[in-house]
Amino acid sequence: MRRSTPIFGAAPRRALVCVLCWLIPGLSFAADAGNGTAFAPVRPGHALSFPADLGAHPDFRTEWWYITGWTTDESGMERGFQVTFFRVRSGIGEGSASRFAPSQLVLAHAAVADPAIGRLRHAERAERAYSPLVGADRGATKAWVRDWILEWTGDRYRTRVAARDFTFELDFIPPRVPVLNGRGGYSQKSPEPHHASFYYSRPQLAVTGTLRVDGKSERVRGSAWLDHEWSSELMPERARGWDWLGINLQDGGSLMAFRMRDTAGAAIWTAFTLVDRNTEHRSQGPDAVRFTPLRNWRSPRSGAQYPVEWEIELNDQPGGEPRRLRVVPLMDDQELDSSRSTGAIYWEGAVRVTETPSDASAPAREIGRGYLEMTGYADRPRL
Repeated sequence: MRRSTPIFGAAPRRALVCVLCWLIPGLSFAADAGNGTAFAPVRPGHALSFPADLGAHPDFRTEWWYITGWTTDESGMERGFQVTFFRVRSGIGEGSASRFAPSQLVLAHAAVADPAIGRLRHAERAERAYSPLVGADRGATKAWVRDWILEWTGDRYRTRVAARDFTFELDFIPPRVPVLNGRGGYSQKSPEPHHASFYYSRPQLAVTGTLRVDGKSERVRGSAWLDHEWSSELMPERARGWDWLGINLQDGGSLMAFRMRDTAGAAIWTAFTLVDRNTEHRSQGPDAVRFTPLRNWRSPRSGAQYPVEWEIELNDQPGGEPRRLRVVPLMDDQELDSSRSTGAIYWEGAVRVTETPSDASAPAREIGRGYLEMTGYADRPRL
């Protein structure tokens, strides 16, 4: 299928990306035009409201809708996938009457973790918002870049992505209301309260649809996870990157955990949200979650070394005992090079989570599947 021609030519787009420089905390991207733009602040105590907060928040610096999941096709082949739409308020041309002013940008990433080739299939797009071709709507989820789209239809999300060597059209049905992370959706990212985002998740999405790989189309089913996050703050100056985990548990629960880490690899801030048997437990602080690397993999392309297996320890648990989980990748090579849009190289891939029963003689058992994202290993996200 013919790829659409971006409104920015390739060279001007790369130049603009270089000038705007956008990877930020809250697991999001930012543009810093250096022109005194007054971005909307993230403050505690603000109550999220649905369905209004399913949509875009263009007064904030940056925002993303991020869906990750596992699918199984009719032959039994398991693959991971992700699709992400980013909205960026650049601060450029906001006083202009021209519809071509790049005051709002929309970027999109899509990938398939395919064990048949041992790496990610990946595609990306980046354009200025220009209705009806590119945009992100208020009020309900609808973000699109030409023929790539993610939208909320009233009872489900739908996405459509067509790339050179893969295409997917998927529906995602949520079983429950959104899960608010942090304190009522106010998610702190460092000891300084202003480093924060508004953040909710929709775990346990039931997935149906079609996936076409190398010209062969298959019906697929599976489960997925959606994160929606918006913020106006830049990454803490002493931060090097973050590690984030979103897991659908087999008992119907879910786990979100992350740490922001410094240049020495120590945790600046950590947090988790655990939904277990319809109860929700949250904790945050420098040691709410402990990420311990167990095995590394070195990328033959970037040279970056990523911890691809982890022990995750959830502290401040009911009963007082920490819960220890092991994270294992679907495959080691899930490095994503998004240098044509965000300028970032990072690891983002499908993982399994196992847990050893309290009876130490019993073998570890798989308790969930989801996605792991690791940034700052190839280089520090640019600010």
